[in-house]
Amino acid sequence: MYELYPYFTNDGSVGLFSPEADDIYHSTYGALTEAYEKFIIPAEFEKFFQKNNKIKILDICFGIGYNTKSFINNFLEFIYNGTIDTYNIKCNSEIDTDNKKYSIYIHAIDTDKILSGLSPFFATNKNNLKNDKIIFSQGKIKKMLSGKTKVFYKLKKETNIILLNLIKNSIDAETEKILFSKKYSQFFDRSIIDLYTFYKSQDGNYTLLKCLSTFLHNIYYKYISSSYKNALKAFKMADFNFDLEINDARLAIINDEKKYNYIFLDAFTPSKCPCLWTIDFFKQLYHHLDDNGMILTYSNSAVVRNAFLNSGFHVGKIFSESLNKFTGTVAVKNKSLIKNELSEYDLGLMKTKAGIFYRDENLNDLNEAIIERHQKEVENSNLISSSKFIKEYKLSTK
Repeated sequence: MYELYPYFTNDGSVGLFSPEADDIYHSTYGALTEAYEKFIIPAEFEKFFQKNNKIKILDICFGIGYNTKSFINNFLEFIYNGTIDTYNIKCNSEIDTDNKKYSIYIHAIDTDKILSGLSPFFATNKNNLKNDKIIFSQGKIKKMLSGKTKVFYKLKKETNIILLNLIKNSIDAETEKILFSKKYSQFFDRSIIDLYTFYKSQDGNYTLLKCLSTFLHNIYYKYISSSYKNALKAFKMADFNFDLEINDARLAIINDEKKYNYIFLDAFTPSKCPCLWTIDFFKQLYHHLDDNGMILTYSNSAVVRNAFLNSGFHVGKIFSESLNKFTGTVAVKNKSLIKNELSEYDLGLMKTKAGIFYRDENLNDLNEAIIERHQKEVENSNLISSSKFIKEYKLSTK
């Protein structure tokens, strides 16, 4: 039977533990905070929407959807706060025919259908965090949660309502077993489950907007009614198109003919899942990125940055002002989009054995084969080791 390993992170969002990798999927300061700091804030979507009303996003390794949800949440914040200047947006005739101001297309890719199907239901904004029922890796989780994290971001309930409407047809019986299991009940939002149950009770011919409108007349909990009304307004303002593909991202990208404004690369750590961090995969991403587009990832590693550079990208760093540290990497075609250049140290580290990138020429090798090939290349390399470089660099800068 499918097993889920959830816990509440320091910012009140749900994180996941991977028993196979014996590691966490999300950072110590919180799953939602990580999505904002490493993907949403550096993307500067507000500036994008000041000039465009049509956006295409590729979300690689969708997981439980924090990056996509954070984007939707951020988009709603712009609408509510009036920071998007709708009068200066270049109109698109395709959108005008539907009387929609914005067109949003998100292509989400993941190999886990159940996990992806659960994405709209996970609870967020929890104040009283209780992980006492966790029966897996207690020591590691407790150590991770030992510090306190400031909560910078809140996920609007309508964000999950919107995602549910986009994803509900992908939810199967096996996913529902997890969703309605008492074992995991503390980690799910009951009101979103109620909405899903309502949808299932309706005729299949109901339109998305009609379902939401009808549900408003069946709400028993007044405190959530505004969220449904706001979700309804969002659907009237924006044409949301969401394509969830359960597939190996390598195969998915080969068969994809679209170009994207933004690519979220959130694959598991390169040392354990190198298949989505190879120079060969990055070369494919290059052809799928708009000329003024941006790839964002949490990885700071030399092996990833060197692979990006050798795939034709300009590479920079993501800096978080809230956390006061570099939190990831950005790859672009237009160098002017880079705010934080790689340092002399970063560039030097990429010229060591640590910068030898992973290879997967046919884009179909198993992770084990890619790791073995990489290890042999490192062992046979005449490049300086990263430890020796770091030691010499520190001496030269004293």
